[in-house]
Amino acid sequence: MDSCKLRALLKKEEGPKLDFKAKISLETYGDKKEFVKDVIAIANSRGGRGYIIFGVQDKTKKILGINPEDYNEERIQQVIYNRCDPPVAVSMDFIELEGKTLGVLTIYKSHHRPHQMIQNGAFYIRRGSTTDTARRNEIANLFQENGLMRYETVVLKNVSLDEIDETIVKSYFERLGFVGEKPSEILMESLGIISQKVGGEGYSPTIGGLLLFGKNPFLYLPQAYIKVMYDDKTELFYGNILNMLDNTMGVLKDLIKDKDYPFEALEEVIANALVHRDYLDDSRGITINITPGFIEITNPGALVSQNSAYQFTRGNNPYRRNSWLYQRLLMLDHKKRFMRTGIGMTRIKNSFSGIGKVKFINIGSQNLFKVILPRNTNTRENKGN
Repeated sequence: MDSCKLRALLKKEEGPKLDFKAKISLETYGDKKEFVKDVIAIANSRGGRGYIIFGVQDKTKKILGINPEDYNEERIQQVIYNRCDPPVAVSMDFIELEGKTLGVLTIYKSHHRPHQMIQNGAFYIRRGSTTDTARRNEIANLFQENGLMRYETVVLKNVSLDEIDETIVKSYFERLGFVGEKPSEILMESLGIISQKVGGEGYSPTIGGLLLFGKNPFLYLPQAYIKVMYDDKTELFYGNILNMLDNTMGVLKDLIKDKDYPFEALEEVIANALVHRDYLDDSRGITINITPGFIEITNPGALVSQNSAYQFTRGNNPYRRNSWLYQRLLMLDHKKRFMRTGIGMTRIKNSFSGIGKVKFINIGSQNLFKVILPRNTNTRENKGN
């Protein structure tokens, strides 16, 4: 940390990875708890390094200064270590600015999320510039992103095996080299498609099994849909992942009515959305907004913490949120559309190079990822005339 970096941080507003405080106080139990809550929340929030800058008024960003003797790094680390599991790595720097000393606590990017407050068992995240208790789905997402939980193999204990389409399962097994009249429950369990209920009272589909092989996943997973909006109209598409992709693309080709449009690239974006979306977010589905000038695909699920936008757009072996789904879609989809997903967006940009600029927008605070594809229909119509 140096004065140039500090000046750049002071120009920013408080957010998930940045907090301004007038001073530190570690005298009472409550003081220590509030301090560690902020550290945990910043460490648990998406992004790289985080910072707490001491000696700055949080609203006006007026420089107040601090006494460095009150900010012993060893003591700060000890307070965090005694209250945080696993501990968060931090360092303390002191920088002179405008004749006053500011303290900068750097909270390093964590590969051991989620961090938990030992004393009360709570997990904290940042909502904008505010520290808040993480909700159940947010905690589950943190565990999933860091490989501590696999959401797709969670059993849906109240769903009957009748909801699994045996025809699709049989086709999948044949691709794997297993041939038989009826898919074996033992084999389906070993592949994570179904699982035993608690207490061993029969089988039920897993979430991933329903998303890939289900007849009506939407009945049990209300977030499993694609919404297409155009000309003040809305169409909803349900079904398993491959059905949603097939049916949505069929309608989009009819709507766009341009045989030269790069539909393969458009299909790749939608396939990416289906396989990388955050299925723990049950409040919304994938939306596709079609206008005369662009097509906007909005996907619940910001880039996971292990990825940077650079890695994702260039295909530098990005971390996959739903690796179980992805691995099975590679074999299940005979059109091989998921062979292309996640190996970079450069090809998509190149596909639209003659039409306009493709935009990739990661909105961590809203847990959304957007892709905006150009249409430039006026130019095409003029060329046709």
